[in-house]
Amino acid sequence: MDNPPARLRGKPSWLISQASAYGHRLVTEALATENARRYHYSILAALDEFGPASQATLGRRCGIDRSDVVAMVNELAAQGHLDRTPDDADRRRNVITLTATGRQQLTRLEALVTSAQHTLLDPLSADERRQLTGLLSRVVEHHGLP
Repeated sequence: MDNPPARLRGKPSWLISQASAYGHRLVTEALATENARRYHYSILAALDEFGPASQATLGRRCGIDRSDVVAMVNELAAQGHLDRTPDDADRRRNVITLTATGRQQLTRLEALVTSAQHTLLDPLSADERRQLTGLLSRVVEHHGLP
């Protein structure tokens, strides 16, 4: 896009959208170097933070559609990053658990995502980055967004 109208450049929603699109591209490209996607990173991070979970719970925590969770779990299981076992309380449901290999993959992906964040926020000081993150967190929390 050439030089957008000042009315757009002065709107926080437009600026957030532009920064979001660029940030999304940076993260997507970084994760692709490990043959991974955002959903992979989200699922591994959720399992690391919250522990074993059902596929439905993972989907809710990560904001991923049920059918997409199944596909991502299948991919991650095939790569040895997680285990899927029947739930003792409900045999119709699977419990997904992070493996040691999955933890190692999460560490690699975390480094890539962190690097992408640094690239995105390069023009900001460390204090400005913390302030921006805090302000965006307040907006997200206020509107009940995940």
